[in-house]
Amino acid sequence: MKIFYLLITLLFIAPVFAQDGISPLTANPDLFGKQKVQTKALTNSFDSTFYYKTDTLTLPFFDDFSRNNFQQYKAEIGDANVTEELFHRLLDENTSLPMAADLVLTSTKTYRSAYDPLADTTIIHYFDSTRFLYDDLTVYAPDYIQTYGFPPYIIYDTIDGTGNPQDTVWISEPEFVQDSARIFISTITAPEKLWLNEQAYHNYRFSVNPWSLGVVTFDGLDEYGYPYNFGSAINANADTLLAKPIDLSVNSPADSIYFSFLYQTEGFGDVPEADKDSLFLEFYSPVTETWKRVWRTEGGPTTDFKVGHVAVKDPDYFGKGFQFRFINYGSLAGALDHFHIDYVDFRTLSGYQDTLFKDFAIVYPISTLLKDYISVPWKHYRNHPTGKMSDEVEVTVRNGSELTENNQNGKVNIYYDGTFESSFVLNASTLSGGNINYSPRTTYSSVHDFSTGYAYDHTLTNDTLAHFEYEGVATAQFPNYAPNDSTFGRQVFENYYAYDDGTAEKAYGVTGVQGLLAVQFNAYQPDSLVGIQVHFVPSVVDVSTNLFLLTVWGDDNGEPGAVLYEDEFFYPRLPEYTHGRNVFKTYYFKDTMRVGVGETFYIGMRQIDEERLNIGFDANHDNSDKVFWSIDGGGNWYNASYSGSVMMRPLITSKMDYQLGLPDFTVEEMDLDFTVYPNPTNSIVNFEVMNPSTSTSFEIRDLNGRVVKHITDQVQTDVSDLQSGIYLVNRLENKQIIKTKKLVVH
Repeated sequence: MKIFYLLITLLFIAPVFAQDGISPLTANPDLFGKQKVQTKALTNSFDSTFYYKTDTLTLPFFDDFSRNNFQQYKAEIGDANVTEELFHRLLDENTSLPMAADLVLTSTKTYRSAYDPLADTTIIHYFDSTRFLYDDLTVYAPDYIQTYGFPPYIIYDTIDGTGNPQDTVWISEPEFVQDSARIFISTITAPEKLWLNEQAYHNYRFSVNPWSLGVVTFDGLDEYGYPYNFGSAINANADTLLAKPIDLSVNSPADSIYFSFLYQTEGFGDVPEADKDSLFLEFYSPVTETWKRVWRTEGGPTTDFKVGHVAVKDPDYFGKGFQFRFINYGSLAGALDHFHIDYVDFRTLSGYQDTLFKDFAIVYPISTLLKDYISVPWKHYRNHPTGKMSDEVEVTVRNGSELTENNQNGKVNIYYDGTFESSFVLNASTLSGGNINYSPRTTYSSVHDFSTGYAYDHTLTNDTLAHFEYEGVATAQFPNYAPNDSTFGRQVFENYYAYDDGTAEKAYGVTGVQGLLAVQFNAYQPDSLVGIQVHFVPSVVDVSTNLFLLTVWGDDNGEPGAVLYEDEFFYPRLPEYTHGRNVFKTYYFKDTMRVGVGETFYIGMRQIDEERLNIGFDANHDNSDKVFWSIDGGGNWYNASYSGSVMMRPLITSKMDYQLGLPDFTVEEMDLDFTVYPNPTNSIVNFEVMNPSTSTSFEIRDLNGRVVKHITDQVQTDVSDLQSGIYLVNRLENKQIIKTKKLVVH
């Protein structure tokens, strides 16, 4: 049925009001690969699971989220810090020892019924109860209660003087069955890890101009990247960021303890509504064993980070086991209603005026040291290494001091396989925007010329792929948090070109039946493609059953030109969601063929349905001038309306092909262009094809998508019977539109 619908819709051009657009994510594929650490031998039991006893921290507590300080739960049986304990469901009430292994009891009062047919009487003898301690072992630690049970059967006995026939009826599903559960206890000793859970999303790209490298983002997704309640229209508490217990018994209100942090709404995510969504902070008292809300903010559009500042004075907080947690209130349906926090600082000897974060920091990772691309095929770089290092490496720093501070040079160090290769200088005056010093509390974005000097070593013995690591370091001459002086990056050379950094902040696509989406690539050399990698992301509308055709175009003066490859109508594709950061679905061309391309080519798709197909959109790297879309069969192409990069990558044939089992078969580029003349005209129009060995079938459509003329095996037609206006002339091959031109009839 879907294929039939595909063929029908191919007869129509999309409506003229179609356009490109972005939408929020409803899931976070970056987190899909995480595994839930739990293996149970019994249903509804804690058997064979790990229980973690956390350590307790002391002040100061500080996290700027430049590194991952979330506690990891990866203990294994046999580890030095792991002990085990065996529990039973039924215990003797006097000794607390396990009762018989085969013991089964019921809460139903059971009995023996004796019937005397001679006297026609029935005597009931109720069984004695057994008292015991019981826990069903579903939750650790067990909380045994005293209860009682009876034998799980009823006996019907007949006494007639000739024998003693009996019948036993067993109780179905008795409530008390002896069993056991073993718990493995891991005692944590990791004071460098500050947080007990990961519901909130630690990342480096979702906030706008953070004050340091890394933030934690709150939305409607759980720690595995899925909505808490998909499709729900109800707002509720969503992510919780819970700190480890802190021992405040060694402190007192006289220590002038303050809790400070930074927060931002929206960022590169979804704007939280002011009247519906909020972020709040709660403190836990080990004295009263209760949580209390101490701070709250509402939603709103993105701004610079703001400061939260809370004095800790209540004596009830000053005990061992104090905790705090951030919670967002918003939609549970997806990656919506975003809040971001940074610089959580909990310390003594502070004050109401102490709201400054005097740190100097690099605030974003460095995505690439290459010109134009974040990743290129290793084969192409090895063949053409000259002039490929970037002359515009972007570095963003922030002077968090309230004073004007001195600047000084930084550097970017490059490593291969752990071995230092070389470095580039980050010029001090460039980092500070040409100023002698850094202005107070100011963010500076600067570009640095790495086009001369070191270039990635193209002579490495590995001729299949290469990965380089690099770190950026820029220090200031005043007290600051040293880890924030550095940033990081990884240059990947494999078998694809990439504009994106592997992380999607939005979903992008074209709205319109038969919409075309194309991404331009200017390769280092002509070559052959074996497929297209796409990072589809879940969004508001589920389009995982919508069809599309992979398409590759040549170049036509900076726009998609002749179709070099397109899937056959009877073999369309479906969007498939991938799991993890930088994990793409690879769509190989039909029959694993190779498609020859020139230095400039375009990859993309023709969608069948109207809805956007929701491809990942990297909002941190603007290549919108390389993104093209059309809803009139390629008659008119438009650039993306939004800043960012569409997460599609061309897969280049390389020595990695043997891993994929791809045969050596190539489709060479064909010139499928044609000319329409005279144009404008009011009588005869001629069609001249650039490659006459291929089909010369044409159709003329009006702007409403109606076919007004169909021309087969002819090179001209009479249009004098058409009304004046603009028409679209489509060149066809196997009933497929492969090129479109405009025709003006006057």
